[in-house]
Amino acid sequence: MAKEIRIKVDDETYEELQRRAADGHEDPDQYASRRLTDDLARTRFFEGARAFVEEHGQAFTDRFGTGPGSHAA
Repeated sequence: MAKEIRIKVDDETYEELQRRAADGHEDPDQYASRRLTDDLARTRFFEGARAFVEEHGQAFTDRFGTGPGSHAA
């Protein structure tokens, strides 16, 4: 279920939001929603990757090496 949030931004930020939305033929609200959703998804991805590296990084390096020339198989 979709939720609604309201945020306040300064005039310059809103004008930029409107310009970018218009460039993509989107409504400013839809554009802002998509950008927020994309940013949160990117953040979750990087947090997951960081957690993977912290937990499994050394074993991965031991198995596969550290670069394109590695043949640690």
